[in-house]
Amino acid sequence: MDKLRAIQYFVAAVEAGSFAGAARQLEVSVPAVQKLVGTLERALGTALLERNAQGVRLTVAGGEYLDCCRPLLTELNATEDAIRMAATRPRGTLVVAAHEQLAHHILLPALPRFRARFPEIQLDFRTVHRITDADAQSAEILLVHGWPEATQDFVHRRLDMTRCLIVAAPEYWAARGIPEDPGELVDHDCLTMRNPAGIVIDLWEFARGDDKRSVKVNGWLITNAREVLLDCVLRGQGVARTTEITCRSQVQGGRLIPVLVDWTVQGGPPTNLLYRASARSNPRARLFIEFVTQLLQQHEAEGKFISQHPSAERPAWHRRGYGRASAALRGSDPET
Repeated sequence: MDKLRAIQYFVAAVEAGSFAGAARQLEVSVPAVQKLVGTLERALGTALLERNAQGVRLTVAGGEYLDCCRPLLTELNATEDAIRMAATRPRGTLVVAAHEQLAHHILLPALPRFRARFPEIQLDFRTVHRITDADAQSAEILLVHGWPEATQDFVHRRLDMTRCLIVAAPEYWAARGIPEDPGELVDHDCLTMRNPAGIVIDLWEFARGDDKRSVKVNGWLITNAREVLLDCVLRGQGVARTTEITCRSQVQGGRLIPVLVDWTVQGGPPTNLLYRASARSNPRARLFIEFVTQLLQQHEAEGKFISQHPSAERPAWHRRGYGRASAALRGSDPET
């Protein structure tokens, strides 16, 4: 016996005053109502309704049973309404993790739009460098740069490649001259990043058609903090190889000037969207995934002012362990 349905049929019969009225209300046959209510009475060992030509009326036991059943059905209906409401008006907490660069330059400026559309979704937002970070492992949705490993617990979508630029402040180029060929960068103060894997990216790679160049650069600063690098370059203290995401506003405002723009700067990592398989059945997660995907597509379209598109190939120097990217030229790994 479907006990929940039997209770629903019993309550409907009481409210309608007859099996026929309950059948019309429930859009089922009269015999179906009679059969299930009768089965319920036999299971309880007592009559709940008195039948007569005019319809049905409660017995004493039926009245007591009705008093117990109505609150249960009311609570059940309220729960079902809440679930239906959540499907159309999502609410609750969503754990999101993103690389700092993507967070500060793409996601965070756009989050007010997401909040305005879905005010009842609370974001638990974390910044991460790698998919193996503790905060990344507890996230439902991840947005990271690079070539993540150990993605078996996630659905993995690789999005656009990151464009890179060679930039410096106008006063730096005015004092030192603008390079017309990648090889001329060896005569400049090139400030370099150490990535989360510990690799100093002192090998700047370029492509223009079939022409490929790998330039070992050097300068007075190595840092793992992109903000430190950007601040020094904005102060006219050197040249940086940086992502277009990081420096777009400074380039558009004239505070940084890109050079060698007819060359593609190689090695820009892909942007990766990762999410738990369970996100497909989570309205909050589905909406955020759709929002982030559209946001990245829009950002990519707005960055088309750069003539070259980055390569999708993984750089040869991208490996684990401390060292210098330029070691790939020597086939060795020491930091010199």
